[in-house]
Amino acid sequence: MEIIDNKALVFVTRKAAQIQALIPRSTVLEQRGDKAKVMVFWGDDEVRILRNLRIKDVPHPILGRYRWPGVYTPYAHQRVTAAFLAAHPRCYNLSEAGTGKTSAAAWAADYLMTRKIIKRVLVVCPVSIMDTAWRADLFRTVMHRQVAIASGTADRRRAIIGGPYEVVIINFDGIPTVHKELRAGGFDLIIVDEANAIKNVSTNRWKSLASLVDAATWLWLMTGTPAAQSPEDAYGLARLVRPDSVPRYFGAFRDKVMRKVTQFKWVPKDDAKDTVFQTLQPAIRFTKAECLDLPDLVYTTREVPLTAQQQTYYERIRKNMVAMAAGAEITAVNAAGLLNKLLQISQGAAYAEDGDVVDFDIGPRVNALMETIEATDHKVIVFVPYRHVLEKLEEELNQRIVRLIGASSGTGSYAVASIHGGTPASERASLIKQFQADPNPRVLLIIPQAAAHGITLTRADTVVWWGPVPSAELYLQGNARAHRAGQTNKVTVVRLQGSAVERKVYAMLDSKVDFHGMTAELFQQVIA
Repeated sequence: MEIIDNKALVFVTRKAAQIQALIPRSTVLEQRGDKAKVMVFWGDDEVRILRNLRIKDVPHPILGRYRWPGVYTPYAHQRVTAAFLAAHPRCYNLSEAGTGKTSAAAWAADYLMTRKIIKRVLVVCPVSIMDTAWRADLFRTVMHRQVAIASGTADRRRAIIGGPYEVVIINFDGIPTVHKELRAGGFDLIIVDEANAIKNVSTNRWKSLASLVDAATWLWLMTGTPAAQSPEDAYGLARLVRPDSVPRYFGAFRDKVMRKVTQFKWVPKDDAKDTVFQTLQPAIRFTKAECLDLPDLVYTTREVPLTAQQQTYYERIRKNMVAMAAGAEITAVNAAGLLNKLLQISQGAAYAEDGDVVDFDIGPRVNALMETIEATDHKVIVFVPYRHVLEKLEEELNQRIVRLIGASSGTGSYAVASIHGGTPASERASLIKQFQADPNPRVLLIIPQAAAHGITLTRADTVVWWGPVPSAELYLQGNARAHRAGQTNKVTVVRLQGSAVERKVYAMLDSKVDFHGMTAELFQQVIA
């Protein structure tokens, strides 16, 4: 396949007559027996027809004509992914988390809008990545497009949807509140990120989204783990993208991929993986290991707003800080103590002077963590700065992850384990060995100070920070538990945040500045 002056394709084929009948802008250059050398205009419609005729290796025009705007140069796999998406109105991007799916989708959508193939884009994703992943990536890649997040009250969402925005971002559970407006909003491309959230056809999430999709709607579903819990998970995704690829009723699909062993127990059939693969087509997938030009360490952030209870306590402490700053000189010790209190509140538990603990709802942050865990097939390390929060989190995760990976929690067989200052050395060594060698534990919770040095945890390729730790050394060493010799995958570092103080501490960590050396400046920033 030869590209001529970025305008035409030249190739040899036995299908010259079919091509000329279907593509007006085509000509036969030379006849070679039953084969012919043909030249075809290199356009979107022409490429689609050639691919439908099963002509192999037809490059998409985006690869030659698109200017790839933004502050970054796309990686090779992102160009390939964008070309795939631009060529398929209904498809799946099943690449692993951390491979840059968001940017690839942004470029593909921008190309289609530039070509006037689509007019308006709706992005559906979890709350935690609406701003930090989607809006941020859109600004870095297609900053000339008007983008807005439809969040908050129903009236505010309606105003955004009715506004001049070319790309609107909304969370899954926000769709029912403005369903009528979305239906009338002119969205002809819908991108669903972390699509596992709509795998169940009986949920309101699935039904609300499905009602936005008609025969002309472009639909791209993105998930790195399309059937993480069960082959049955593929059914809901397929019913959205290609309803004809699965039976009308869920029970019939279950019979194709699962085998009933008792009245209440089903197990995957031997060929279930192949069935799911065939069902979820057309699809593209890159693993992090296959993305040779991807950095070895990739950072992402998930925004988790504080609950009303957390916000109340947070503001109370912050106002006390303002009053103190107005009345007397603040010492570094006092400043550090108050800032640490704000970090505690943000992460789920504040320690009183008498030793009592005030607990806060960690549900929203657990949801964001679960989204991260479900987005990868590999093991996960979670650094939790405070022990009381770690213990709460371990209890919650043991209930949730048992359902996720089909393991039972408890001695000898569990999905989650933890290491903290009170873990005996022998138990710690056993847990680390087990994490490296066995399928479980899949998730390891760690107090940063308890495992910052001398530990290898390369079975994990995802490191999550439940919240920032006030030490650049601990932060860097924590990431190095997975990003070190013996790691065979690229490593993704995911940072959870919900308050101003957390964002500022993470910024300090990025600059390799210790919290303790900047307490006075940070104190003034927080109370400003």
